[in-house]
Amino acid sequence: MDVGLIAAAAAIGVVVGLTGMGGGALMTPTLVLFFGIPAPVAVSSDIVAAAAMKPFGSWVHIRNKTVNWQLVRLLVYGSVPAAFLGVLVQHAIGDVETIEKFTKGALGIALIIASAGLLLRAYLRLRERARSRDGSAPPLPKDRPDVVPRPVPTIIVGIIGGVMVGLTSVGSGSLIIIALMALYPALKASQLVGTDLVQAVPLVVSAAIAHLMFGDVDWTVTIPVIIGSIPGTYIGAHLSSRVSGGLVRRALAMVLLISGLKMLGVSNELTLAALGAALIGGTLAWGLIRHQLGFHFFIWQDKRAKAAAQAAKDTPAVVPPKDPAHDKES
Repeated sequence: MDVGLIAAAAAIGVVVGLTGMGGGALMTPTLVLFFGIPAPVAVSSDIVAAAAMKPFGSWVHIRNKTVNWQLVRLLVYGSVPAAFLGVLVQHAIGDVETIEKFTKGALGIALIIASAGLLLRAYLRLRERARSRDGSAPPLPKDRPDVVPRPVPTIIVGIIGGVMVGLTSVGSGSLIIIALMALYPALKASQLVGTDLVQAVPLVVSAAIAHLMFGDVDWTVTIPVIIGSIPGTYIGAHLSSRVSGGLVRRALAMVLLISGLKMLGVSNELTLAALGAALIGGTLAWGLIRHQLGFHFFIWQDKRAKAAAQAAKDTPAVVPPKDPAHDKES
């Protein structure tokens, strides 16, 4: 059994536990770029591993009643048949070499979209924080009403997400959750994660069955991924309260961008140039967005201001000593 593969799966599991993001966006490109596994085999093996692991996280949310079952049902209507269709499309395009090239290209596009989705998710979270601040916008209600399902767009999201998962293994935890945030901004954060996790179970099971039928699964890859991912995800979930998830997600967006470009065959020079532009331009753009929403340009300025305000609040007021002479005159 490949110890390096177990270690890589554990590390990715930690990131998944920290951010709540689907592991396919990290595990599949890792298998291809660092372990030299053919893209179709990497996709198939990762999906089967995900099908074995997804129910564990879903059960926690079902037990805590943080699942919107109406949205799960609508998403599944579209995603389950679409995931199976995605696998059929992958295997109907030609010979082994053509399938490899097609899968890499589809995976590269999916990773770049996932990178953009992470940034969009960060923006939506920041905007929600701004809405809760006095003076920036009307505050969010403390008791949010139940969301009203929008059947057609929700089923379409399920179809798009299902096809992408079937083709690339990317989408169940990185793309669909972004679409849910956009469609249902009133959905609580816990419900958002719970709904996304539960709908992903039948989605990845459908894709896994299709991949098993076509014989692309390599159990020498799948088993180490499962062995490493489960404890890694558990550790990451416990660290999530101590580590800045926002910082991890922004770093993750850069990793996904690089991986996506390499999957598309972009040269190292252009990849580094794109990364530099994203780091510099993205930092400036994010600072401007923060400023427009009523925050400081840099996050550390917010933290410093918050610490100063807390220190001022904790410092007792100094009462000046009484003047004995003044007391005698009075």
